[in-house]
Amino acid sequence: MFDPVIAPSGTLLGLLQRGRGDGTLHALAAPRAEALAALNHCVLDDPRHDWQVENRSLYYARLYLDLHGGLEEIEAHLFGAEDHLDTEESRTGLALAVLGHLASYGRQDALLVLRRYAATGTNWAWALDELALRDDDAGLRALAVPVLARFPADAAGDAELAGVVRDAFEPRPWRLWAEDRRDAVGARVRAAQEQGSFDRWQRQMRPAGPRPGWSVRAVLDWAQEGYERGAVLYGPAARCLTAVAGPEDRPELLAAARHGSVGARGAALHHLAEQRDPAVLDLVEAAADGDSHEVAEAAIGAYRRMCGEDAVARARAWVRRTDALGAAAADMLACRGTAQDSPSVLGALRDTIRSEGPDAPALGGLVDGAGRLGIACAAPVLRHVYRETTSSQLRGRVARALAATDPTFATGFAVECLWDCEETTREVAAGHAETGDVRVAERLRRLAADPAEEVEVQTAVRNRIGPDLQV
Repeated sequence: MFDPVIAPSGTLLGLLQRGRGDGTLHALAAPRAEALAALNHCVLDDPRHDWQVENRSLYYARLYLDLHGGLEEIEAHLFGAEDHLDTEESRTGLALAVLGHLASYGRQDALLVLRRYAATGTNWAWALDELALRDDDAGLRALAVPVLARFPADAAGDAELAGVVRDAFEPRPWRLWAEDRRDAVGARVRAAQEQGSFDRWQRQMRPAGPRPGWSVRAVLDWAQEGYERGAVLYGPAARCLTAVAGPEDRPELLAAARHGSVGARGAALHHLAEQRDPAVLDLVEAAADGDSHEVAEAAIGAYRRMCGEDAVARARAWVRRTDALGAAAADMLACRGTAQDSPSVLGALRDTIRSEGPDAPALGGLVDGAGRLGIACAAPVLRHVYRETTSSQLRGRVARALAATDPTFATGFAVECLWDCEETTREVAAGHAETGDVRVAERLRRLAADPAEEVEVQTAVRNRIGPDLQV
């Protein structure tokens, strides 16, 4: 999947792609045709860099309701010829999730589109999961025959069906179908359920990891074997070493951390870091200065897991570095430093934005640190990240940091955050937005009454509905 093309933050399309609250407010004030065109563009061409952690579906569904938008564009997208050419979930997942939310709001047309797509579409399993949460028993039972027809009535088809039933995210349809009296439906689904249970039992009886009685050498060899086949096992191997290693094994572990093969070295470094061995920080620095990128990455990963004062003290010396270890040191100070580390955290925040932009992966910890340390002079930088980042998850972290550093947050960004696509951001806004604004009072009432809203958001809203906000 190609990275999405995101419009500038000052445009209606750019605001909606980012999931910002201002996107909804501007869309409601714009000509309806223009707003619907921008909304359809977002839903049909998913703007998220990571669709598994960023939310948009409820945000877009609510805007469809507010704009009284039709579903013709979504329907054409789902049932076009491309559905059989591009079978990636990311092409249709957002549209299906939006339809699911619309169905929960009572949009019968959305429910009908979902039923039709579950019967004929490529990404039918996602549509079925949406229906499992919203459709009635009769609607789900009617889908049994077209869904099961996807699996040939032979050994290969039955095996594929068993895997799908076993891994189903929402089991409700399969449970209903298992009760069907027709052999082609009920008997077949029950057989698939039994096969799935047997597959799980087999996996449990044949674990592919360390066994009781393994030695330190055996665990290190297992970590190296995992590395050679592309599986990073540093964390699991470190936990195994905690169980099997004693004081007498320290020389072997130190030797592995200094000169071992990549997988064994990473496992030894992680174990020594978890045990806060007095030599581990020097070993991490030596690995970071070495020639191997893989070893340096493993060493820095081990350092990031440390939490003692010795790790913080070393971070103050490393934070001036311009490599990955310096970035890890800045994260350590942001997470565990004290007020004396505020200049270092602020400097790292500014440098990261200048060099990598407002979507840099390293910004999350630094933003959290600015809020945790209450760095008031970081507010202008945080406001810039808030406006420009395309990551709604990062924007939510920025909003939390602004609540702790920016005295204008309550009357500024907190107001638009009540319409944000991320529930954690709406939760922050519900606790801080100035209720003297008439838009805030009305929005809080709507969130409190919306059955699709998250419990945490509604709890924050109800904490505000009281002496200063009467309903």
